[in-house]
Amino acid sequence: MSYKIKEIFYTLQGEGAQTGRAAVFCRFTGCNLWTGREKDREKAICQFCDTDFVGTNGLNGGRFKTASEVASKVNEIWELRGMEAIVGGLNPSMSSKKAKKYVVCTGGEPALQLDKALVAAFHAEGFEIAIETNGTIPLVEGIDWVCVSPKAGAEVVVLRGSELKLVFPQTGAEPELFSDLEFDNFYIQPMDSALSDVHKKMALDFCLQNPQWKLSLQTHKILEIP
Repeated sequence: MSYKIKEIFYTLQGEGAQTGRAAVFCRFTGCNLWTGREKDREKAICQFCDTDFVGTNGLNGGRFKTASEVASKVNEIWELRGMEAIVGGLNPSMSSKKAKKYVVCTGGEPALQLDKALVAAFHAEGFEIAIETNGTIPLVEGIDWVCVSPKAGAEVVVLRGSELKLVFPQTGAEPELFSDLEFDNFYIQPMDSALSDVHKKMALDFCLQNPQWKLSLQTHKILEIP
């Protein structure tokens, strides 16, 4: 199959258990819960999405004919980051050599395109693979870090993984609906909206009262990085 990718970029993971970790983000186009177009937002199952995943016109985006082409591009971005660190005056031994390569497959909904061939290609390039998914589509085997973010009105079929990160609050997707699932980490993340300050206070209070859940903040927005 070919792969449609909005953008590929190097940054720090901004949310959840891997916050602060260097990664290449591979953002796939398309989602099964929303077209990504504002005219369709009111009809969408997920109405609070704040990500542009339409088209292939983002940084390093495009249509890739093979899995190896995608993995090679992701590796190129990772290695370029290493060279930039060296040019910037860092000791080479402190740049790329000691870091585990890490790619975050996101979207949109990456499970629509992340297949066995692409998992194998990423691993062949030496990457640890993470996915950020809404959990409504079964995943292929071999993904190293599975982060599920449930959406109200959408049935979750991925019932185990590395972390469950719940945007909060969502009517119809209350934390107690997911607290018994088989995840290593449980996170509450305040919904980013006009009521963000209210949601942060609600999330803080909830985590204090329910210590199974940890607080996740969108640090990439705080730091104003991609």
